[in-house]
Amino acid sequence: MKKILQTLLLAAFVLLTTVSFGYAEYMATNAANFPYFHLGCLIMGGLIITSLKYRYPKMYLSEAIGSFALYAILVAIFTAPVIDAIKSMVS
Repeated sequence: MKKILQTLLLAAFVLLTTVSFGYAEYMATNAANFPYFHLGCLIMGGLIITSLKYRYPKMYLSEAIGSFALYAILVAIFTAPVIDAIKSMVS
């Protein structure tokens, strides 16, 4: 029961993080420049981390959530609006 509950909590975190990423990118760019590839990579990464958590029960929930959060930040850094913001801050 604990294994399923932790997997569901991780899946909820992955879902909320992915939805917030999609909403932020939708508000930052227009529909023509939406980063569908980055969103797909984020979804696939979430599925992989969730399946690893389900397969290996000795993996802590905090490790899985932390690794997905770092992955989401890494994916978000390489989207066009963030790159443009960094360019404007540097120059």
